[in-house]
Amino acid sequence: MKKLLHIDSSVLGPHSVSRQLSAAIVERLRQATPDLELTYRDLSATPLAHLSGAHLAAAQGAGNSDLSVQQDVATSQAVLEEFLAADTLVLGAPMYNFTVSSQLKAWIDRIVIVGKTFKYDENGPEGLVGNKRVIVAISRGGFYGPGMPAAALEHLESYLRGVFRFIGVTAPEFISADGIQAGPGQREKALAGALEAVTALRAA
Repeated sequence: MKKLLHIDSSVLGPHSVSRQLSAAIVERLRQATPDLELTYRDLSATPLAHLSGAHLAAAQGAGNSDLSVQQDVATSQAVLEEFLAADTLVLGAPMYNFTVSSQLKAWIDRIVIVGKTFKYDENGPEGLVGNKRVIVAISRGGFYGPGMPAAALEHLESYLRGVFRFIGVTAPEFISADGIQAGPGQREKALAGALEAVTALRAA
């Protein structure tokens, strides 16, 4: 049985475009592959703590009697294990101030782990999760494509492509709704176009 991990990171709840898109992607995959085993994590409803020196030390084997640090390390391990176990990741990622949300960044810090999702050798870093399918639903308030005035400020898709490439996922799939703050008409057009793209996704 294939496993699907669904992650949402928007703080906007039912008003979120990225949540609508990620839910549509999951539904598309479940229709195409009915026996998918689904795990869901909402990084806004249950946020992860940001990394601390105490966390890093404890994760590397240093003793720490602080219960909160021990719980944080255990949570970090659980997050990593559910990511490693998934055959497919569906990620909802809105643009906040030109990049990922802080909630999503905290999750990324729990999965980009040396010896687990990448390693170093004499040739440099090598990703270890190249057999994983990653589908990212992104929403952006403006227009950041090549040639657009704000293109230099696009640090959402470019950042996520870089992160996933670093851990071995060389062909993540992106479905984007752009210009959602450019008026109700553009929001509806962007969402409709993105939802249409979802219908073309191949089975899990």
